[in-house]
Amino acid sequence: MDRITHNMIKYDHPGIGLALIVFLFSFVTLETWKKYSLEPTSMIHFGQEFVDQNREYMPDKAIVEKGSEGDLGAGYDGQIFYFYSRTINSFSQNWPKGFDESYRAPRIGYPLLISITGVFGPGGAIFGMYFWNVLLFSLSYLALRGLLERYSYLSIFYVLSPFALGSYSVLVSDTVMMSLVIISYYFYRKEKYFLFIPLASLAILTKEPAFFLYFPLGLSEFFTKKWKKSLIVLSILIIPFSWHFYLHLTFPNWKPTRLADFIVPMEGISTYLSTLFRLGSEGDLREIARALSRLPLLILLVLGIHSSFIGISRRGRIYRLGLLLNFFMIFSASYYHFWSVYENVSRMFTFSVPLMILLAKEDGEIRRRKFFYTMIFVLFLFLIKVALIQKAQIHILWEK
Repeated sequence: MDRITHNMIKYDHPGIGLALIVFLFSFVTLETWKKYSLEPTSMIHFGQEFVDQNREYMPDKAIVEKGSEGDLGAGYDGQIFYFYSRTINSFSQNWPKGFDESYRAPRIGYPLLISITGVFGPGGAIFGMYFWNVLLFSLSYLALRGLLERYSYLSIFYVLSPFALGSYSVLVSDTVMMSLVIISYYFYRKEKYFLFIPLASLAILTKEPAFFLYFPLGLSEFFTKKWKKSLIVLSILIIPFSWHFYLHLTFPNWKPTRLADFIVPMEGISTYLSTLFRLGSEGDLREIARALSRLPLLILLVLGIHSSFIGISRRGRIYRLGLLLNFFMIFSASYYHFWSVYENVSRMFTFSVPLMILLAKEDGEIRRRKFFYTMIFVLFLFLIKVALIQKAQIHILWEK
């Protein structure tokens, strides 16, 4: 046992992990809030373009980003989950205006959770966006420790994930989805299927990468002829399929294949690299720095793919396949929608972290350290960005 592993085991304690979660999430929260006079709506990133179309759902005194020349002030994805939850609370069948229902509407899981606290009004919905991220991530950390058993010291890498923290920093659904998958998987391993089925169904309804664990899990149970467990895993599709069927009846233009429009293998990476070389020749230091921020993610992708293929292949097959599916998604991501923006492509790595940890538990032969050390370097860069580089957007305070 080397010194690093010895120290990780020595200081492995759930209390330390939970304290670190509180510190990291609080740090990101306060560093963002202080740029906007401590206004909680600043992390939702309401954009003027969409606020103007959904005025009836807007909270008073909210931060609304105005954008700049050539930019309509679109904001970021957190706003769609807020608006979606408000339509649930108002029992409205009218989809929030300005958003594509084809791939947004199926993701009702996170808005559904937000709507629980949203019964207390817009303020309750805003609170819920913070509450569910922090609570579920903390619970999933404890669940992951239970799954790792004597390898629980590896769970510290879960806490240090810059991608879970990055998803939280803009209050989107990636961290919530990942947390629900880990918690549901814990109950599956404990054979508490009455908890596994609804939580897994909710995870799928939150975001599609939940399948990166459930699909390999179902295949594994099927090929090992564990028919009962195969049916249990299959049963988690009932609620999502029912919801998709409802959407098909409700939205005439809805199509389940909409996500395929974002899959363009290698186009995103190749365009990113060509952009990087072009900027290098032009000498625009600011644009070069922005482009270079995504380079560690490309390195992490290469390291992750390499780690997925080495080691003892019969060990951790569920997690190997899950990782390969996750990395294929990143590999196939288009430049315009993902690789052109750090936040968009970094969120795609979120689920790879627990999958790599679970694989490391099953197969000690994989070379995991380079992946995790690079991930921690990305975390370091992310915290610097939040504290020192990221500036307040041009904005107004919304008044009804």
